Amino acid sequence: MARFDVYKYSKNGPLVLDVQADLLASLKTRVVVPLLPYAEAKAEAVPRLKPVVTVKGKKHVLMVTDIGAVEVAKLGAVIDNLENQRQEITAALDFLMQGF
Repeated sequence: MARFDVYKYSKNGPLVLDVQADLLASLKTRVVVPLLPYAEAKAEAVPRLKPVVTVKGKKHVLMVTDIGAVEVAKLGAVIDNLENQRQEITAALDFLMQGF
């Protein structure tokens, strides 16, 4: 498990992005943000709060306002890592939590 890994949440669930610090990897839960396909969520896209990110070559909207914790056991295999989009993701999380 690593920060910015993308998982399929449960069998029929959405993709989720792990945003929890790697230092806390021993916890039984991870803080994640849902990723919705761009075609379904483009009206939700707000560059600063809900940025568009690319997962396996496809656009998704990072639904930062839907952040939550899930049990590690419910996360499937890692399907991608968005470390290369760290700046946009961190800016959105900062905006949600601190307003800037």
